Amino acid sequence: MAKPPILPAYYYLDHFVEMLAFVQKTYRSVLSEEHRAFIARFDGMSRDARCLLVRMVNRRGAIFNRALFSYPEIADVGRAAAELMAAGHARALGEGDYAAFVACLPRDILVTGAQAAGRGDVRKSWSKPKFVDYYLEQIPFAVAAQHCGANKFIALDGTRPIEFLLYLYFGKTQVDLKSFALRDLGVLRTNQETAFSARFSDGDEALASFHYSQILDRLDVKSDAVCRQAAVDILNGPACDTDYAEELRSRAAHQAGLFFEKAGDHDFARQLYRAGASADCNERLVRLLYNDGDRPGAEALLQRMIDQPLSDGEHLFATDFYARKFGGRRTGLYTELLRSGRTITVDDTHRGNPEAGVAGVLRRDGATVFYAENMLWHTLFGLLFWDELFESTQLPSGFDWVPHCLRDRSFSRLFAASIAEKIGAIEAGTALPMILRTVAARWGRPNGIFAWDHFQIEALRALLQGANPSGLARIVRAMCEDFRGMRDGFPDLMVVRDGRVSFMEIKAAGDVIRRNQLTRLHQLGAAGITAEIGRVDYRFDPDQDYVVVDIETTGSFSNGDRITEIGAVKVRNHQVVDEWHSLINPQRPIPWKIAQLTGITNEMVRDAPVFAEVSESFLDFMADGIFVAHNVNFDYGFIASEYKRLERRFRFPKLCTCAGMRRRYPGHESYGLGKLCDIYGIALPNHHRALCDARASAHLLNLINHKRDDDVTADVEAA
Repeated sequence: MAKPPILPAYYYLDHFVEMLAFVQKTYRSVLSEEHRAFIARFDGMSRDARCLLVRMVNRRGAIFNRALFSYPEIADVGRAAAELMAAGHARALGEGDYAAFVACLPRDILVTGAQAAGRGDVRKSWSKPKFVDYYLEQIPFAVAAQHCGANKFIALDGTRPIEFLLYLYFGKTQVDLKSFALRDLGVLRTNQETAFSARFSDGDEALASFHYSQILDRLDVKSDAVCRQAAVDILNGPACDTDYAEELRSRAAHQAGLFFEKAGDHDFARQLYRAGASADCNERLVRLLYNDGDRPGAEALLQRMIDQPLSDGEHLFATDFYARKFGGRRTGLYTELLRSGRTITVDDTHRGNPEAGVAGVLRRDGATVFYAENMLWHTLFGLLFWDELFESTQLPSGFDWVPHCLRDRSFSRLFAASIAEKIGAIEAGTALPMILRTVAARWGRPNGIFAWDHFQIEALRALLQGANPSGLARIVRAMCEDFRGMRDGFPDLMVVRDGRVSFMEIKAAGDVIRRNQLTRLHQLGAAGITAEIGRVDYRFDPDQDYVVVDIETTGSFSNGDRITEIGAVKVRNHQVVDEWHSLINPQRPIPWKIAQLTGITNEMVRDAPVFAEVSESFLDFMADGIFVAHNVNFDYGFIASEYKRLERRFRFPKLCTCAGMRRRYPGHESYGLGKLCDIYGIALPNHHRALCDARASAHLLNLINHKRDDDVTADVEAA
């Protein structure tokens, strides 16, 4: 086991100073007198005091046992602590620290402390939570402090300037420097930019964003006291003059409102929802008003949402809710859309991955199908606007991957001219060469918009050449205006037929359609791009291809042993339609016992291809098939491991003929391949050779599938 690396003596102090230097340079106009005063005070402290403050900031909690301070870079911890207390960055424990103080004490101290305080009813067997509750309810803080050694503790104080500076740097309410350590240990990848732009250019915006980000952080604790204080801080918080700060405030109002709505405090919930200027708050407020009997208030708000919607999603919700509650329509858009979806019969082996099953059905019908979902659109957006996003110093720090202009929705304003030019290229059909030039120049460069290992140039080409150009431009323009709002919900599949592009969202029985998915379907339709729901009907599909596979190996462990032979038989509608076979050079000796069992010798595989040389051919043979084998996890695991060594993905639905025979033909003592072949009269002339065993397993598959087919027929007749 590798030893953990030894960090330099002043590692944490050096990184804190690095952070301060960056913030002072980048956020000069944002820092207030309070923050400048802290920086000056910090610079004036001794190195020991600075090191101790940074160490305390980097540790969990806000109170610490001074006896446990042991840092090699600090010569005199006691003097450093005294200096921090004099500077206002540390203090003795107070009443407000009581819960945290008791929680960090070991049980033996809690027992002796209570006894010293004259409490004879405590028991050593109590759990730690019971001790904490007992102290808080029965023993005053001053008494506990005297008998439990509170004088040995120290608490952080005056940390708000530090928290704000870290917020400016990291963009989140982070109160430690662990990201630096993760970066330097190679765990956390950072971008390699050398110039950065500030997240905020205005001090009021920065402080408002910090205020509401802290509230959001606190709301992770779903307690009444925390949520009530958060609600007060929301309702009395600073004004929000920017979209980003307003979004944070609205998210906080929505989360706190949900807590009080669930708790039955509807008055407080309504106040919070009204304080949040977001579609989510408006939706909850409408529902609350309607359910509480205020129909006029709900109707007025709905009409405002319809006339002046904050987003396409809000307009969709408002028109749907209004029609159902005030317009006489009995079913919602969600239900209507699901009912109107096209039903596609998919073999039930695809349960768990219906998109793959539908894609196979559509390909058999002559279409070209790509897995699209959100990544296709992210890739188009990222490549089209690469220069604006990543060559214009839009990243706020080395720890950021997504430009802040996408978070605060300023992207369309900052780059209006170049956005108009590139959207014009989409409408004119000339965007593809522009994108290909970016691919050639920037291939593999890390970014926070899309992943290169999911890049599909043919899918992009099909989208740009087969979609309605003006409609595609309309979708991209919406992404420019609100990338965060448009970042998800796109349909699962892109279908290309006769050069024309359409999209399909796949839903199986029991699936629900989410708001963002419904919104994207409507946006695509309104843009002149066909988008529909594909409703999956699971049952045995005789036209589905099954690829029955058998392998021979050098041993039983996929991590160390290797494949020596693969045989595969393709079955469609109970008939064998194709076969595939190859010996494989395992690049290691075949053990003598294995050679005796299989008949495959080292001489036979010496000149055979290695797996990498047949990998593409085998994938082509698999196509949209279902992977079938007798004890399927063994064969599948070995083949998946071979593709993993090649850094390629191998993912197919699986069917096990052993498990299938146990289920459909119960009662046999053994379900080994040889025994089943004897029972059902299946030829097995060369057992433990791959193609022979695959052919025999194909017969078992047909026995299973005939039973599955009979079950479908019986269901249809019963219906």
